[in-house]
Amino acid sequence: MAEQETAPDPGPVTIGEIIARLEAFSDREHVTLGELLASFGQASFVPALMLPALLVFSPLSGIPLFSSVCGLTIAAISAQMLMRRRHVWLPRMLRDRGVSGPRLRAALSRMVRTGRWIDRNTGHRLRLLTAQPMASLFTLLCLCAGLAMPFLELVPFSSSILGLSVLLISAALLTRDGLFALAGLGVFAIAPAIPLVIWMGLV
Repeated sequence: MAEQETAPDPGPVTIGEIIARLEAFSDREHVTLGELLASFGQASFVPALMLPALLVFSPLSGIPLFSSVCGLTIAAISAQMLMRRRHVWLPRMLRDRGVSGPRLRAALSRMVRTGRWIDRNTGHRLRLLTAQPMASLFTLLCLCAGLAMPFLELVPFSSSILGLSVLLISAALLTRDGLFALAGLGVFAIAPAIPLVIWMGLV
C-alpha cells in the first residue's frame, strides 16, 4: 500500500501561535532569522511577514542594525507576496542574522501582551479591504514600511511604529479583518511625523 503523503505545515494562524514558536527557540544560545522563518513553513507568507514586524515592535529593536534587518526582511517578503511567489526566500545576509536566546526570551513578555490583544480583538470586519486588489495595496504599504526602516535606524521609535503598522496589516490579511488594515494604514501615516517632531524639538 502506498504511503500517505504528509500534509505541509500550514503555518501559524494567530500571533499567539507565532509567539509559541518563538518561545521554542528562546532556550537556545543563539537563533537566526532563517531558523525562525523555517519553523513556519516555506509557504506561510503572512505569518512570515508578521514575524519581523513583531520582532521590530519589541524591545529587540534597540539592538544596533536589528531594525534594518527586520525592515529589509519585511520588504523582501512583501515583494514576493506581490509577485505571487509560492515559497518564501531570503538572501543569506538576512537569514544568518539573529539574536541571542536570552534577549529573545526577555522580549517575549511584551510580544505576548501584544499578541493576545490583537488575537482577542480581530474579527471578520470590512473583509472587502483584505480581498484583491486592496490586499495588494496594503502589501505594497508593508513593502514601503520595510524599505523605510533602514533609513530611520537612528530615529527613536520610528522603526517600531512602522513595525506596528506592518503587524496590524498582516494580522488583517491573516484574519480577514479590514478594520485592522485601516488601523495599520493610520499608524503608517503618523510614522513620518516622528522624525519631524524630534527635529523640531532639537531646533
